[in-house]
Amino acid sequence: MAIAKIEPLPRSDFGHKVVPWQKRHADGKDLRRTVPRESHAEWIPLNDRPDPLKLIAENNKGRQKELIPLRMGRMAASPFTFLRGSACVMAADLSTSPISGLPVIIDGDAHLNNFGLYGTPQREVVFDLNDFDEVTIGPWEWDLKRLAASVNVAGRENGLNRRERAAAVQRAVEGYRANITRLERMGLLEIWYLHAYPGRLNPLIKIDPKSEAVFKKVLAKALTTDNKALVPKVAERRQDGSWRFREDPPVLTRVSASTKAKVIDALNRYSDTLPRERRFMLSRYRVADVAHRVVGVGSVGTRAYLALLFGNGDNDPLFLQVKEAALPAHGPYVPQLPKEFLHNGKRVVLGQKGLQASNDPMLGYTEIDGRHYYVRQMKNLKASIPVEWLTGAHITSLHGRAGRCWRAHTHGWETQRRSPATAASQRSWIRRWRNGPRVTEIRRSRTTQFWLSPSSEGRLKHRLKR
Repeated sequence: MAIAKIEPLPRSDFGHKVVPWQKRHADGKDLRRTVPRESHAEWIPLNDRPDPLKLIAENNKGRQKELIPLRMGRMAASPFTFLRGSACVMAADLSTSPISGLPVIIDGDAHLNNFGLYGTPQREVVFDLNDFDEVTIGPWEWDLKRLAASVNVAGRENGLNRRERAAAVQRAVEGYRANITRLERMGLLEIWYLHAYPGRLNPLIKIDPKSEAVFKKVLAKALTTDNKALVPKVAERRQDGSWRFREDPPVLTRVSASTKAKVIDALNRYSDTLPRERRFMLSRYRVADVAHRVVGVGSVGTRAYLALLFGNGDNDPLFLQVKEAALPAHGPYVPQLPKEFLHNGKRVVLGQKGLQASNDPMLGYTEIDGRHYYVRQMKNLKASIPVEWLTGAHITSLHGRAGRCWRAHTHGWETQRRSPATAASQRSWIRRWRNGPRVTEIRRSRTTQFWLSPSSEGRLKHRLKR
């Protein structure tokens, strides 16, 4: 098993000597001699490459056994759902790919469906990362390759030919490259304040009318996705005035009284991980009911509870998701994380705070029966662009926005915000990748062959269903 050789994240030192960005720029160029950009052009499976199904079976350990068939069924539905549910497989493949050794906090599962719209504490809707279960410290290249591969797989699934898929991948990588070039000279606070607001004009992003219409449609949905709207869909008021969840198995199921008590106790301890002012606000809510709710593809089988709370009357609902946080997919292939990240719930929370432009004010972590969990709002003005909508000429515009507004932003932002010393690594990384139709072409050619070939796809689908 290959362990990525990456530099440790340095500690903050306000007495350090500042290295000009021009010097870091030159240092980044020197890295190309060690790991040329061309080395990323092809992916050749190793002779002893682990069997993907064995990796998935290993990943299923510790999950709820009765839900594993549901997970396998969802993964077998299409090549893209397989990609979504098999981060552990791609992590193993990426572990043998070339890296520059510059560390960042990576999302770990940066495919297309893991970005979208959500609400800030100021109740504005932004476009950014929105899933962090696999977050860890690792090579930045792994996130970009995961994104590029997902663009190609989604395009193939939606009927795009090779030329159209190549254009979509190229647009995504061009957006990424353009944004890290922009970040190179920006001030640290400037990067801190960067947000991507869908529906607003952005002089850095040109988007065609059809693509803009897609964003506006998703934005309209996000603006109606809140706690009040969810109540009548999943809960009902009983004759005695109490509220309870309405069962919809296997997605939404009731839990035993003892499990409900454990979840409530876990929420009490979770509140201690919030800032004091938010803890006081949350203390005015009470739990009305708890259920188990299956979400996603890769998360199916992990324990995920949904708590319904009420504050100032029945018109003040709050849904909190209490979701199990397992070991990250890239965990076996990176050096051991610092002690503060060893609680997987805390790892997810800190990673989300490090990567997102704005965070859920209810974000925290807890434990139940020795298992790690994180807690967040279930409905927080969230929406995502369905993959099946990504067809036609406008797919390249949408992917360009993803590459420009999302991945490079979060990588560049989090490395600069961590410490000035880490910013030196980020500047070097920018120089390594900023010049370059060449790197765009490399990434485009690589993703046409990476991941599932048609023949292997058929075999995997048969074995998953079996």
